[in-house]
Amino acid sequence: MSELAIRTLTGVVMIAVALLASAVGGTIFAVAVAAVATAMYYEWTRIVRDWGLSWKIGGFFYALAPALSLLWVRERDVHGLELLLWVFLVTWSTDIGAYFAGRTFGRAKLAPSISPNKTWAGLCGGVVAAAIVGGAWALMTGLGTLLLMLAPIFAVAAQAGDLFESWMKRRAGVKDSGHWLPGHGGVLDRLDGLVPVAVLTAIAQLLGLT
Repeated sequence: MSELAIRTLTGVVMIAVALLASAVGGTIFAVAVAAVATAMYYEWTRIVRDWGLSWKIGGFFYALAPALSLLWVRERDVHGLELLLWVFLVTWSTDIGAYFAGRTFGRAKLAPSISPNKTWAGLCGGVVAAAIVGGAWALMTGLGTLLLMLAPIFAVAAQAGDLFESWMKRRAGVKDSGHWLPGHGGVLDRLDGLVPVAVLTAIAQLLGLT
């Protein structure tokens, strides 16, 4: 099986699990989020094991903040599920758009000293994909037109989160944060973009913007 096929199959399974847990909500969703946050922190501590205590403490909040944000978004009001799915769709479409745009049109490197595979074409592809998919979902579900503007902005934040994790791995001298997910690496490798999107969405909701 090709690497792309393995990556796609694993991605489909992860998406299915995330959607099922999100739809059920309540305790099931909370347990799933807690399990993922624990895995994130475990991988973080392995990466920064020689970097000092402050990095381990920072990793705790790095894993905790998106976990609390996702729980807040899901259970805040009757539109929680729709907004949570918007968070996922923006993150996923950013990743997918960046991957295929980068492979197809990628020439100029975005940050070669941090992540040699990231390109400006990938960045633009991710932003466009998130704007289209996130915007369409916001309009379909009546979440509000403000999310049309937030989708591309949060897509940039998602890719910044990806670059941050790439910088950590490069500094630590590791290729992947873990080996849990065939074709993807570790949990941090898949959720580095979700972290800022989840936190920013929760902040926007707290401020009454969504």
